[in-house]
Formats: sequence, structure tokens, C-alpha cells
Amino acid sequence: MTQLLDRWRVPAGYALGAVLLFALAPALLSDFRLGQLARYLCVAIVAVGIALAWGRGGMLVLGQGLFFGLGGYAMAMHMKLADAGSGQLPDFMMLYGSTDQLPWWWEPFRSPVVALAAVVLLPMALAAVIGWFVFRRRVRGAYFAILSQALAAAFAILLIGQQATTGGTNGLTDFQGFFGYSLDDPVNRRTVYFVIAGTLLVLMLLTRQLFHSRYGELLVAVRDSEERVRFLGYDPALVKLAAYTLSAGMAGVAGALFVPAVGIISPALIGIVPSIQFVIGAAIGGRASVVGVVLGAVAVAWAQTTLSEEFPAAWTYFQGGLFVVVVAFLPGGLASLAHLAARRRRTGVVTAA
Repeated sequence: MTQLLDRWRVPAGYALGAVLLFALAPALLSDFRLGQLARYLCVAIVAVGIALAWGRGGMLVLGQGLFFGLGGYAMAMHMKLADAGSGQLPDFMMLYGSTDQLPWWWEPFRSPVVALAAVVLLPMALAAVIGWFVFRRRVRGAYFAILSQALAAAFAILLIGQQATTGGTNGLTDFQGFFGYSLDDPVNRRTVYFVIAGTLLVLMLLTRQLFHSRYGELLVAVRDSEERVRFLGYDPALVKLAAYTLSAGMAGVAGALFVPAVGIISPALIGIVPSIQFVIGAAIGGRASVVGVVLGAVAVAWAQTTLSEEFPAAWTYFQGGLFVVVVAFLPGGLASLAHLAARRRRTGVVTAA
């Protein structure tokens, strides 16, 4: 009976999640609240990638804002060009008046196929290049975390300095349509929410399968004893590179979906602070649990929206304090509470016997 319950526990959990996201949430929440939930789910997609790279691979990725921003700007550029029409400049370029023709690197994004491919391939390609040099030189631990954070900061600074072609500090906003559908229509905005929710569930399932695959076991082995894995004939750099690249791809997808859901992408959403917030949500939920990181990311994003309005000065300290407490006293995050309770029950039964 116990084996049967264990077998159906995971499918039942995902089925329950699908019911909550696709049935209850649209029925109970207003369009505004559903839009907020769509934003939280985008953050959760980033957290799923963090679970793979950090929770399973031990790589503290403090620069996911870089890949989130690449995916977001790739999608935003296509949406801006689609709104402008054939042969026309995006509205912000005409407003600033610093250029009379479209930059060459904008032109490919008129194609929806190129834009969709870039959303995934650009972050993954950049992560592959970064990871190749970093992991080959055996950079890890705090050095890797600082390096990834510095890259996110550099990307944000680069965007701010290119106001004529990226919108500068204002970013890209005021989108009218999404692949031919008007974003002013509440029905289409709900469709965007459903796409985000479906993408999250699919990536959760794929990541969980990866966790329990032979590669997932090898990734844990590299995390726990990299030198021993190298002596066994595997290349730890390639193992970590695959996880880091997949994590970047998920962040890119999240950034692309964030744009039609929220209606803006700017340097303020992809720099150091957002990158740290991605990690905080994953840590609080439980970085080694796919479901845990999703719940933690959604909870932290919701708390940031609600509590920061009432306590704008104190929220950052509360968030940082919560992160410190969880890491210090509950390294496995809130997801580990169930395992700790089960272990305590088993210990109590053995003691009583």
C-alpha cells in the first residue's frame, strides 16, 4: 500500500497543481490578481533552473538576471517591431530622435521564429561560453557566485548606456500586441497566463525527470566530490556546464514570458537585486526540491508585492533576515520540513519499540 501511494504521489501532486493553476485561479482571481500571479510564475520558472544548477549542482548562480534579461529583451524587441509595423522604427527610437534607421542587430527580431529561437538560444549560448571558460579553470564557490553577479550588473549597465537602442533606464514598455493578439483584450491576457502556467508545469516535470536520471546522479556526485568524479573518468566541467546552460535557458524563457504578462522589461528588473531575489525564493522554498523552489519563489514574490507596499523601508531587511535564518537553521528550505517530520516520527517509533 505504501509503495502504491509513493508511486501515485507525484502524479497526483502535479494534477493538483494543474487544477489550481488552470481552474481555481482563473475562477477565483480578478484579471489584475491573475496578472500578478502570472508574474510570480515567471519568477518560479527561473527558480526551477536555479534548483537544477544550485540545488542539484552546487553552483550558486547569483546572475540569472543576465539570462532573464536576454530572453526578455529578445521578446520585447520583436513585440516592439510588430507594433511599429513593416519598415517602421519602434516608438521610443522616434521619441529620442537619435537614429533614423533601425540598428542592424534589431532587424532579425522582426521574425517571430528568430525571436522565439533567440529567447532560448541566446541565454544558453552565452551561458555555454561563460561556463566553458569558468568551469575549465575550476572556478567555483564564492568566486563563481561573484563572477555571475558581476556579469548581471555589467549587462544592466550596458543597457542603461544604450538609451537610443534599448530604452536606457526606462527599458521597453507599452506593448500593444503579442503575436498578433491585442494585449488590451482581457481574454488574450488570460491566454498569456495559461501559457506561462503550462510552461512552468512542463519545465517542472522535465527538471524532475532530470533530477532522477543518471545525469542527475552524476551532477550530485560532482557537487559532493568533484575530484572523485574526475578520477572515475568523467569531466566535471562538462557536467556542470550542461546544468548551467539549461538553467540559463529556463531563465530566458521566463524573461520572454514576463514581458507580455507585465508589459515591461528594464535594467532594474535584471540587475544584481533581482538576481539575488531569484536565489532567495529558491533557498527559502528548498533549493533541492522542484516543488519547493516554485512555492518559495511565488511566496517571496507575493510577499515583496504586498509587504513592500506597507513596509517599504523594512521589507528588504526582512527578506534578507529570512534568507539568513533559512540558510543557517534550515538549509534544505521549507520543503525539508516534511522530511524532518517523517524522520522524527520514524525515530519515535524505533525508540518506542
